[in-house]
Amino acid sequence: MKISVVKTTTPRVKPDQNNLGFGRFFTDHMFIMDYAEDLGWHDARIIPYGPFPMDPACAVMHYGQAVFEGMKAYRSPEGKILLFRPEQNMARLNRSNQRMSIPQFDEDFALQAITQLVALDRDWIPEAPGTALYLRPFVFATDSVLGVRASSTYRFMVILSPVGPYYQEGLNPVSIWVEPHYIRAVRGGTGYAKAAGNYAGSLLAQKNAQAKGYSQVLWLDGLERKYVEEVGAMNVFFNIGGVLITPDLGDSILPGITRDSVLTLLRSWDIPTEERDLEVAEIFRAHAEGRLVEAFGCGTAAVISPIGRLGWKDQAIEIGGGKIGAISQRLYDTVTGIQTGRLEDPFGWVLELDN
Repeated sequence: MKISVVKTTTPRVKPDQNNLGFGRFFTDHMFIMDYAEDLGWHDARIIPYGPFPMDPACAVMHYGQAVFEGMKAYRSPEGKILLFRPEQNMARLNRSNQRMSIPQFDEDFALQAITQLVALDRDWIPEAPGTALYLRPFVFATDSVLGVRASSTYRFMVILSPVGPYYQEGLNPVSIWVEPHYIRAVRGGTGYAKAAGNYAGSLLAQKNAQAKGYSQVLWLDGLERKYVEEVGAMNVFFNIGGVLITPDLGDSILPGITRDSVLTLLRSWDIPTEERDLEVAEIFRAHAEGRLVEAFGCGTAAVISPIGRLGWKDQAIEIGGGKIGAISQRLYDTVTGIQTGRLEDPFGWVLELDN
């Protein structure tokens, strides 16, 4: 399948790199390809960014068949364009598709399309410290028929957005509220898929946490409401007595690519790690005993986000004196250094785009 290209005749004004926020500005072009049962994935094209018509009966708006990914492109000090483990994002998107009854796509072709789109809009990649070009691939159902069933047609799209830090706090520690009532996912559900509905269901708890003065929600398991799962849009790690503990992956936790990168780095540094069930009560006991050294979330958007305060029921604890921990800082410096080409990549994680 070839990719047709129509370039914009009205380029957009680029925003101030020092005032990007996250996901507020979009580049000149976008990628689209469509699916039909008799044609498969077809009509791959890059066209000017802009709105497109949707039928009021479009299936995604009624039954929520939609998945997405988050990736970033960086500019190295030498001006090279770098993507961080993009093949992992394509593989995870296909796993999400499978769970949501969406047809699989050719991962190599999708990555080819993404690199072509990024190369076309390469001038949008910001260079200011802490910035990147965020890539949002997504797939959604497009049948115009009401009825609870898998759609027979779909659209795959990619849009690009120059971004700054995901959290206003930047690398400063954030405050996290342990959600005691609502749950994000259950075993056998869609928690391991990057499905749009997972995020819609989290918004009320997020809003309630912010009303209490917290930035994000720490989700607990859906069965016993006592085991840590993940933080908002991030996986989570706790340094208890020098051991970095993160919840074991199951089908209710998103398998983060940054999480996998963090585990790989920690093990290469001979820092003890554990992937296991972790009770929130154990975290608070460790704090009371002086063994909770640091905690952080990790994900594509924030990379590493230190946790400085954790609230649960009627308790609130400060972690690491409210400052970023030594391992959190080392991980942030190393991951971002590899992503931007400032540090050597011993793992083969970075894909360099052709000039």
